[in-house]
Amino acid sequence: MADDGGKADFTEENDPFELFAKWLKDAQASEPNDPNAVAVATVDEDGLPNVRMVLMKEFDANGFVFYTNFESQKGRELLGQPKAAMCFHWKSLRRQIRLRGPVEVVTDAEADSYFQSRPRGSRIGAWASKQSRTLESRFALERAVAKTTAKYGVSEIPRPAHWSGFRLKPVSIEFWHDGKFRLHDRIEFRRNAAEGGWHKVRMYP
Repeated sequence: MADDGGKADFTEENDPFELFAKWLKDAQASEPNDPNAVAVATVDEDGLPNVRMVLMKEFDANGFVFYTNFESQKGRELLGQPKAAMCFHWKSLRRQIRLRGPVEVVTDAEADSYFQSRPRGSRIGAWASKQSRTLESRFALERAVAKTTAKYGVSEIPRPAHWSGFRLKPVSIEFWHDGKFRLHDRIEFRRNAAEGGWHKVRMYP
């Protein structure tokens, strides 16, 4: 088995969400910044994939949540093809986790709650930025921010209807730990549906 700093053999774990929580906690202690950063892959209407880094904001047994502008590239792609893949990579720990599954939109209550928890500048930015679309100049963005700031003044900033979250409900979760001579440890939890029971397999490196 790969050296895991003297910790218990992760391949013996039977609950992927509990194992994820343990690894995320380790990453929060070791990563220099953004341990919740994750690559999210989607496909466009032609089946051509896109991948980008986002911040996972919450997770539980129901899935993994991130927020975005629905009019952005990833927003449009996820609404058109509600399936995605994620990959967490924690270089300091020599670990990665891959997830695949269907995607659903979070509830309005969830989106409202998270939106109001964001810094005021980020809430203004959600209104001012036409995410993923062509920007003629930095000045145009700064002008849009100033206009939005003046519009709301010191009043509450509501969540835009086009801004919300997605929840990936995994049907597969793979845990990977670097090993000597490329002999890595890999286990994958699989299920046939997003609410089903898990089957664990060990995989060749």
